[in-house]
Amino acid sequence: MADPILSVKSLQVHYVTSHGTVQAVRDVSFDVNPGEVFALVGESGCGKSTAALALMRLVPHPGRAAAGHILFDGVDLMRLSEREMTLVRGARIGMIFQNPLVALNPVYKSGSQIEEAILLDGITRLEAWRRAFLVMGSVKIPDTEERMKSYPHELSGGMRQRVMIGMMISRAPQLLIADEPTTALDVTIQAQILDLLMDLRSRNNMSLLIITHDFGIVADIADRVGVMYAGSLVEQADVFSIFESPRHPYTRLLMRALPVGTKAEARLETIKGSVPSLVELPPGCPFHPRCPSKRDLCSSREPAEHEVSPGHTVRCHFWED
Repeated sequence: MADPILSVKSLQVHYVTSHGTVQAVRDVSFDVNPGEVFALVGESGCGKSTAALALMRLVPHPGRAAAGHILFDGVDLMRLSEREMTLVRGARIGMIFQNPLVALNPVYKSGSQIEEAILLDGITRLEAWRRAFLVMGSVKIPDTEERMKSYPHELSGGMRQRVMIGMMISRAPQLLIADEPTTALDVTIQAQILDLLMDLRSRNNMSLLIITHDFGIVADIADRVGVMYAGSLVEQADVFSIFESPRHPYTRLLMRALPVGTKAEARLETIKGSVPSLVELPPGCPFHPRCPSKRDLCSSREPAEHEVSPGHTVRCHFWED
């Protein structure tokens, strides 16, 4: 089997604030293989987006990657200078941000923003504009020439997301990070964006790291899944194992919260409580205050990671037996 294109080892991201140190990402490790779709899932506030920003070395001040290694194609991105890192961003790793209206520059036309990314490869402006036109077509934007002259506010949410995807794939990256790529889009447009990402993955032999809280998206496109809670990966396995035999109580509860059948058949289940403050985590397992299967040990010691079957790991005291 080929080596992973991305290998994250014991990553920690901290924010030092007036209220204390926020442990946004705590000892997170995972791999993304060539051509694979790896999904990071979990409730809002569990550290998914922060982990993605850390991979690109874009954690905003006062945050910092406090420890760990980010190996991309064998090179530790944590050891690169900022100048060296700029050669990786866009050219080898692309990132689609959550809100394309905020991420796109409102005073530049859509085509110009894609062209700007392509110009970094040192080609002429005429050739860059031609390639931007082809990229707009590849992400299935209709009336391409007209849309290239449109400002972001003149485009629909789905069109803006396509422009953002076009910018990120214009330099043919090996890995694309998609942070909630279908947020605020209607169901039909969501399906189109996901189909587009999968098509680009196949055509460009690109790996995809998708961050989402939507298990419907995970079921549709993911090969492997990492479930995050309170800054940690609590379970990691292939997508079939996660859906057929989830091992962590948190993952099981997330599965039960999925809509099944008709409204008349059953009510949606919810997980009691909320994600704890990352400034002051509860002692022991961070999930124990909400866990229906907790033991005395759960409130005193945080569980280590256990491999319950090949490639399937879980952080839970239950599996220590």
